[in-house]
Amino acid sequence: MNHVALKQYQSVGVESGVSNASPHQLISMLLTGALDRIAAARGAIERGETARKGEMLSRAIAIIGGLRGSLNHEQGQDISENLGALYDYIEQLLVEANLASSSEKLVEAVSLLNEIKEGWDAIPVELRQGGYQ
Repeated sequence: MNHVALKQYQSVGVESGVSNASPHQLISMLLTGALDRIAAARGAIERGETARKGEMLSRAIAIIGGLRGSLNHEQGQDISENLGALYDYIEQLLVEANLASSSEKLVEAVSLLNEIKEGWDAIPVELRQGGYQ
């Protein structure tokens, strides 16, 4: 399968997954997407690929911004405020990692995002229907 066909196949798979996903699954997909882009940025740092590093970190920051935007401040006010502050901190880490080409900052960001994702994935199924708190 050539590169263009593979990209098209992946795009259809992602679009199908998104259109059939619950709000809970969408947040999980966003968290995974941010983690994937940070991993790609870390690899780019190790290979000295400055442009790729910047591109992947910009995408990760955009995803984190989307996660922050999905917070429901009317329900679960304390949780949403804490997550909002944590997302701000993670974005700051990513910006600093980009400026300094720092894998250490990326490791910290990944650790925090993994904790959020583990907590998110541990939400009981019966509580998932309400979306993102």
